[in-house]
Amino acid sequence: MSKDKILEVKELKQYFHTKKEVIKAVDGISFDIYRGETFGLVGGESGCGKSTTGRTIIRLYDATSGEVKFNGIDVHDKKSKKNLKQFNRQMQMIFQDPYASLNPRMTVREIIAEGIDIHGLIKNEKEKTERVQQLLETVGLNKEHASRYPHEFSGGQRQRIGIARALAVDPEFIIADEPISALDVSIQAQVVNLMKELQEKHGLTYLFIAHDLSMVKYISDRIAVMYFGKIVELADSDELYNNPLHPYTKSLLSAIPLPDPDFERDRTRTIYDPSKHDSVNAEFREVTPGHWVFCTEGEFKNFKLAKAKA
Repeated sequence: MSKDKILEVKELKQYFHTKKEVIKAVDGISFDIYRGETFGLVGGESGCGKSTTGRTIIRLYDATSGEVKFNGIDVHDKKSKKNLKQFNRQMQMIFQDPYASLNPRMTVREIIAEGIDIHGLIKNEKEKTERVQQLLETVGLNKEHASRYPHEFSGGQRQRIGIARALAVDPEFIIADEPISALDVSIQAQVVNLMKELQEKHGLTYLFIAHDLSMVKYISDRIAVMYFGKIVELADSDELYNNPLHPYTKSLLSAIPLPDPDFERDRTRTIYDPSKHDSVNAEFREVTPGHWVFCTEGEFKNFKLAKAKA
């Protein structure tokens, strides 16, 4: 994995104001993503802020405060149309719902070629048709599918079309916002395997957002766990699974089913009780190199002591 940072997020906040309250969807989070890696962003609860984080990074939302740098350039600075167009080409998004994210009135060819047209990448219609057909084959579909409409495809096939659309403009970085959660379990692994193959072939970097820790472990190099607007733990994938420190992370891991009837019969789910955890005096601290935890000074000392004894 490269140590070249493609994305830097510093103290990012995204607040939404309602008549009754201020919703702190993202509340001062910081992390870096390195070129060529898959960074998993996980949160079990709907509304924990993971999707809002992705949408703020790609400028679908204006950040309340904080900084997002992509290739060293501030994403939320005012940009010329030319610079904004270049940014939109370099960073693409795969959406959660393959049923809602494709225009039902457009053919697959029109959907995939839309980005190519916007960025003026190919002027010749024959070359554009060949490019669309090549992209379809890249994601495991047939070139004959180009003339069909989204309703003629299954959920897994639609998500492949969404991936082809994202790849059409040759991006460097793709935000995958729960790309498999709306799919049948038997199809999920196929889509994740496809994403891994495309990453190796095209040198892509992913921000992979999900609520399912088991699938995130399979695809991610590093994982950040979010709980109501805060990142509570961040570590290498194996380290997070083998040595979880934050009680919320332990709760998520305890919910992962295993294909072992004896284990499943005796498995007890750990329930996270935030009232027993002092989040007011907690800070994001590095317990061991690369393993960060949102914890108090006392918890931090206990973690260090336990690591030293291990």
